[in-house]
Amino acid sequence: MSKLEQILILEPPTDLRFRGPFTDVVTANLKLKNPSERKVCFKVKTTAPRRYCVRPNSGIIDPGATLTISVMLQPFDYDPNEKSKHKFMVQTIFAPAAATDTEAMWKDAKPDDLMDSKLRCVFELPSENDKVVSTARRASAVHSTLL
Repeated sequence: MSKLEQILILEPPTDLRFRGPFTDVVTANLKLKNPSERKVCFKVKTTAPRRYCVRPNSGIIDPGATLTISVMLQPFDYDPNEKSKHKFMVQTIFAPAAATDTEAMWKDAKPDDLMDSKLRCVFELPSENDKVVSTARRASAVHSTLL
């Protein structure tokens, strides 16, 4: 049997973009939409688990519902010459009607029942124009608080 196609609609569909500077935690949001008539269980996995905090990293999405996942990249020394090889995988399975123990359900899942989507991570540094605008905004905000 061929692999099932991912039932959830992911936004963004292929790349998680993290916009620097990377001296603080940088968050990217991932929306999961369940267009089906059935509950769907999901799990988010990454190739670099120490670098990211994912909330929630698993759960159940009701039919027709959308869930936003926060993916928080921990601060690090950014090297623009280093290509990010970090990836995420959203693994899903239709929830059994009487799903109470999701851990057991994942353990007993048949490979043919699993669906997945892969996303790669893209790190972006703000351009010089963004820095000028954000510095001007900060200066303006400081100026208005002093008045």
